[in-house]
Amino acid sequence: MSSSNSSPVNLRILGKDYVLACPEEERETLITSANILSQKVQEVREGGKVVGSERMVVVSALNIIHEYLQYKYQQEAQQTQLHQQISQLQAKIDLALSNSTDSP
Repeated sequence: MSSSNSSPVNLRILGKDYVLACPEEERETLITSANILSQKVQEVREGGKVVGSERMVVVSALNIIHEYLQYKYQQEAQQTQLHQQISQLQAKIDLALSNSTDSP
């Protein structure tokens, strides 16, 4: 998040303010990321099983990464399935075209 046209962004996580330099084009994504982290930390806090700010942030970050990886793997599986379907369709098209050229 460093660029020659960086500007400061104020973020609030766990009641603490953070100021980070961020390129203007990444500003909204950074703010959204901080809001998601704050929401996840609040969920962990409300769960009451984790004590301490640092631990809550670590558990929240792990939860976010876990959700991201699940989404990523699901997308990869869908992409693989789509490629297989495209290959099957291409084989059917090739077969149909070769059969049509074989006919007089």
